[in-house]
Amino acid sequence: MSTRRTFLAGATSLATSLLFAGLARAADPYPNRLITIVVPQAPGGANDVIGRALAQKLAGTIGAAVIVDNRPGAGGNLGTGYVARQPKDGYTLLLNAQSVQTINPFLYRKAGFDPVKDFEPVMEVGVAPYMLAVNNALPVRNLRELVALAKAQPGKINFASAGNGTVNHMLGEMLKTAAGIDIVHVPYRGAAAAAADVIGGQAQITFGSIAGLLPFVKSGQLRALGVCTEKRTALAPDLPTLAETIPGLYANAWYGLFAPAGTPHEIVLKLHGEIAKAIDTPEMKERFLALGVEPAASTPEQLASLVREDLVRWARIVKDSGAQVD
Repeated sequence: MSTRRTFLAGATSLATSLLFAGLARAADPYPNRLITIVVPQAPGGANDVIGRALAQKLAGTIGAAVIVDNRPGAGGNLGTGYVARQPKDGYTLLLNAQSVQTINPFLYRKAGFDPVKDFEPVMEVGVAPYMLAVNNALPVRNLRELVALAKAQPGKINFASAGNGTVNHMLGEMLKTAAGIDIVHVPYRGAAAAAADVIGGQAQITFGSIAGLLPFVKSGQLRALGVCTEKRTALAPDLPTLAETIPGLYANAWYGLFAPAGTPHEIVLKLHGEIAKAIDTPEMKERFLALGVEPAASTPEQLASLVREDLVRWARIVKDSGAQVD
């Protein structure tokens, strides 16, 4: 009997200890364990480099280890959908590109996530401006002349993209609709191949990131007509925006950080504050600009508004283009 009482007392003591330990862990301030930033693209791209820079900087300020988990596939849909299904505790985050968050839901019949309902916006972390560039032999010096030439020669000018459904493709479709011109889409396997054929004259125009195209512009291999941002960019301050010629013709290719929907607001605010501090340092600004990305630090509400606005914008453009990815 004594042995049984001793056993029961020990079991009760152990259970009590475990209960209080669990309560203590639950009461610990966020974060108290590893934070994972999911990048839904393969290593090496701008989104991945930004994610790793943020993880490294954040780990030094937030009080927990931070790692990047690359989960590529289905144009970014696999990693994005994965984060949507994770616990709502702030320990699994998503660093996503604007194209995945606001274009893919219309390109794919089953993207595997809802861009609004499945996520809590934390902050926009950067903008990667795109530009419009043309083959040097094309007799145009600005967007107005390009539109006039395209109207005079409908169906004769080709625009090269990085592939069906890419940002490059959708920007070309946006130009077609906004300017009322007939230009022909030619998809390539990547932005580098598209730029190479525009340089070689097999296609006449292309949209690409400033980081990707500006070296060719500076070397005289391509001619830049303008940038696709709403306002002029510090990365190419002498270039006009396309919207200066055709109002409303702009699209900011941004990167944003998200948490699964239902993540407590105090955790979202904690993450926002720490990441904003990380980005607002000379070291991080330099790393971003070297990638052709302008640092940003929006509020969660501003990112939510940006997502909603872009969903409306891209829904129309994708529908008009007829683009579909299975």
